[in-house]
Amino acid sequence: MFNKSDISRNEFQLFGSQAKQGYDWWWHSFTAINKKTGKEKPFYIEFFFCNPALAKDEPVYGQLKENKEKGIKPSYLMVNVGSWGKDKKQLHRFFAYKDVELQGKKPFSVKAADCYLDEVSTKGSVKVTKEDSINHPEYMSDAGEISWDLKIEKNVAFNVGYGASKLFRQMQLFEMFWHAEGMKSYYEGTIIQDGEEYIVSKDTSYGYADKNWGKDFTSPWVWLSSNNLVSKITGKKLENSVFDVGGGRPKIGPIALNRKLLSAFFYEGKCYEFNFSKFWTFTRTKFEGKESEDKIIWHVEQKTVFNKVIVDIECKKEDMLLINYEAPNGLKRHNRLWNGGNGEGVVKLFHMGKLVDEFECKNVGCEYGEFTE
Repeated sequence: MFNKSDISRNEFQLFGSQAKQGYDWWWHSFTAINKKTGKEKPFYIEFFFCNPALAKDEPVYGQLKENKEKGIKPSYLMVNVGSWGKDKKQLHRFFAYKDVELQGKKPFSVKAADCYLDEVSTKGSVKVTKEDSINHPEYMSDAGEISWDLKIEKNVAFNVGYGASKLFRQMQLFEMFWHAEGMKSYYEGTIIQDGEEYIVSKDTSYGYADKNWGKDFTSPWVWLSSNNLVSKITGKKLENSVFDVGGGRPKIGPIALNRKLLSAFFYEGKCYEFNFSKFWTFTRTKFEGKESEDKIIWHVEQKTVFNKVIVDIECKKEDMLLINYEAPNGLKRHNRLWNGGNGEGVVKLFHMGKLVDEFECKNVGCEYGEFTE
């Protein structure tokens, strides 16, 4: 059973060597409704720590020219908020570590100026002027303004197992760790982008919340998740279902495990897991991510002894962002990391060779990218 809440995995993880070269982020994504037009728009909010042991009195930007020349690593809390679709954008606000109030142990909380996050709520604001966006490429940010005030209710978890257990976290064995405390989450409140107000309602938020931490990013990088699902067999909406797929090329120390994914399919209360780290399930995976002229396309096939899943998702490039992260070592190798919140597609789920259901997916959170050298 992967649906096991464990908020200790949401604790702040940057200790030991990861404090000098490591990142730790909490990610939230959801759909909101324009108060005037009634149209949907997906948003995300992320609190991203980098190298707290290298902190100075001001944020340290790894992409600043003089820092790149001197090999100085980044150090900051970055509040990263954005949207997908029409008028898409990503906005970054940076804080020095000394200006952050952090409760690292469970239940965690983070506060910096008016930006706040804990297990059940988040609020804040990010504003980047056009001049700062142009004149400060080290901000890796578009121009605009977003503010928010939201309640969070995490409903279904994807606990990946011993790979993110306390022992493995302490030993810092993996290069990139993952825990989805709320792979199905409900959000409620308001979010405002550039003066346009959006209402976030529990039943239409199709929310997601997870956490990643480690020393570097995976490549390829794969993520797919949705809880807006409708059965193609019955035509009914699957009210108690969600799926989550993530991974790419995990590393244990110097050893890379090529093209591995962790997946959880919570189908009307039943768990179907495809997890390479649970070796006794004999999980086998094939996946492909590719760019066409106007889309990013994912195809995933996974099997265990008893179960099988086939996932086909697409997302229009015009609706997606090329998300901007710099690694804790100061390098920015992910320069084509496609990130979206309104993918669509179909999932086929099998048990003992028989089709359990085939369902359409909308409001799919999705990500794909590989390092550029």
